[in-house]
Amino acid sequence: MAGLLGVLWGAGGLAIVLLDAIARLSGIAMRAMDDGLSAFQWVSLVIVVVLMAYLEGYQGFQKSFSPRSAARTYYLYRNPDLLTVVFAPLFVMGFFRATRGPLLFAWVGTCLIVLLIVILQLSAQPWRGIVDAGVVAGLSWGLGSFLVELWQVFTTGIYPLSPAVAQD
Repeated sequence: MAGLLGVLWGAGGLAIVLLDAIARLSGIAMRAMDDGLSAFQWVSLVIVVVLMAYLEGYQGFQKSFSPRSAARTYYLYRNPDLLTVVFAPLFVMGFFRATRGPLLFAWVGTCLIVLLIVILQLSAQPWRGIVDAGVVAGLSWGLGSFLVELWQVFTTGIYPLSPAVAQD
């Protein structure tokens, strides 16, 4: 029962974080287009969306974060304990009880994302919206890839990447 609760809270918490960001940033991206974009801005939008879908969505999420997070979710299901169940979303994302590489990736990645958010808040429309549209594409790809990886791990019991759980 604790494992199932950890899965629901961990995977659900991660999905909610991604969905919330997608919803908020979609609004900003749409406002960028309300006043109309120049031809150069449309080309920029397409380039940014394609690049972010590939770099953030495919390379960042599908090839690394999503399979590892799915593996950590499955690990939590099979090895629940009070700390990891209570903080399941953070465990699934690799913020604690992770080996050095994934732990650094989680913390440094989060710091870089916060820095990017601060910088983008200083940017004027439509450029902020153009970048946010790319982020929405990457996050959407990421959410989809996480759900697919989660399905595959739970239906086969096999994960393509190690859960990288640090042993206490």
